[in-house]
Amino acid sequence: MSVFDAPAILLADILDLHARTQPRKPALICGETVLDWGGFAQAVHETAAFLLALGVQPGDVVGLLAEPGLEGVIATFGIIRAGGTVASLSGMVAPPALRGMIADSGARLLLVSPGYAPVIDGVRPDLAGIDPDGFVLLGADGAGWRSSAALRATAPPPTSWPARQGRDALCIIYSSGTTSTPKGIVLSQACRLRNAETLALEMRYDHRAMVLVTTALYSNTAWSLLTTSVLVGGTAVVMPRFDAAAFCALVPRFRISHTTMVPAQFQMIRDVAAQPDADFSTIRTICTVGSSMPLPLKQWAMQRFPAALFEVYGLTEGLVTILKPEDLPAKIATVGRPMIGHDLRIVDSTDQAVGQGEVGEIVGYTPVLMTGYHRNPAATAAAIWRDPANGRSFLRSGDVGFFDPEGFFHLVDRKKDMIVSGGINIYPSDLEQVLATHPGVREACVVGVAHPKWGETPLAFVVPVAEGEPDPALLCAWANARLGKHQRLSAVILRSALPRNAGGKVLKRLLAQELSPP
Repeated sequence: MSVFDAPAILLADILDLHARTQPRKPALICGETVLDWGGFAQAVHETAAFLLALGVQPGDVVGLLAEPGLEGVIATFGIIRAGGTVASLSGMVAPPALRGMIADSGARLLLVSPGYAPVIDGVRPDLAGIDPDGFVLLGADGAGWRSSAALRATAPPPTSWPARQGRDALCIIYSSGTTSTPKGIVLSQACRLRNAETLALEMRYDHRAMVLVTTALYSNTAWSLLTTSVLVGGTAVVMPRFDAAAFCALVPRFRISHTTMVPAQFQMIRDVAAQPDADFSTIRTICTVGSSMPLPLKQWAMQRFPAALFEVYGLTEGLVTILKPEDLPAKIATVGRPMIGHDLRIVDSTDQAVGQGEVGEIVGYTPVLMTGYHRNPAATAAAIWRDPANGRSFLRSGDVGFFDPEGFFHLVDRKKDMIVSGGINIYPSDLEQVLATHPGVREACVVGVAHPKWGETPLAFVVPVAEGEPDPALLCAWANARLGKHQRLSAVILRSALPRNAGGKVLKRLLAQELSPP
């Protein structure tokens, strides 16, 4: 009996379909440069052609260290079109960590933006896995580098593109490293496509979407915005670097309808002088991700972006909840309900599932789960909780919380961030929320430090609204008057900024290291 093939229409195929059906519609905008879907597909095909000419085979990993801009986006989809796996590399990490990521990825080729070329040149002698001719500079020429423009101009077009299946790896995104060395998170073709489909359904994306990308290209936030824009055939506007005043100007200029940012970016928008006069009327969906938004800031965002504010809690590894505008303000203290198709449970310290209202670790079985940690079977195994009823592999989040009777998730804290003082568990987020209500506090972060009597005690790092204010001792006393006896802070330290990764998460391990003896 004759049957149709089971179609595997993946993101690269969808991009090509848009180029065929709407070739003149803008696909990408950066600065004054506009690339339509026809031009985008052509640039992607030329990039894929030179990668194939350089020997890239289906499944080969290609390292990408790119600044936000058209060249980086084209390179991303060029690697995918060639059948390769994108290793998204961060330019924010120290050289040893970058060397480790490149070695872990197994990449033989590196595509690099000009701004990062000196970083790679500094560690090039240690990159033994990269082919001698495998250092490619995007959109520029440089000594010791091959030019992507020259390679694109001379590579012969292939007769067909490598076939890929949903289970094949599409990208490796390195974890934030908030508590440990970053791990490579392997996400499949089907995983990235299902993620884009789910976001489109949950967050009002369609072909009219004007999507503003404000974060680093290697971040999962940028990946999600770009892939969802490709899925629906919208237009993505890429900011070379985030600036609050520029954001306020770009939104009305391009009639931005969708964007996703971290809480620190919302804070910067609130602070800019021009913000009260900014026109945000075209925004249909503005989402906060990366870390919990302090309640006062969330209240401001809810008022400034009425009927548009979403909050997403989740892990790049594949576990997501969403708080929608219609849930506000009633559920403002939560991070929403599980996204479509997400089976999320709470388990206790003995790995037993618990009921509503009981606090424990959240675990998830979802359509956007990672394949695993790259070349790290031990870490992959440690991240699995198995359902005793059917053996399904759920992802352990490392986050503690509970579900209320309406199915909304209340995030309490990270398991690893929990402070144990005198045998009593203290969740830093509770203390941080209290500090955030002080009018002189812009941001607050609480970590545990060693104590001779109690084992650990809470200490706060605070970014003040005005330099030198409030007085740390007075602020500590103010907070302690509002905290439980077991929660009291030992001290407050003022800082000009908190260390963060590209996803906006505070790097608490770095703060804790500052307080550790050498």
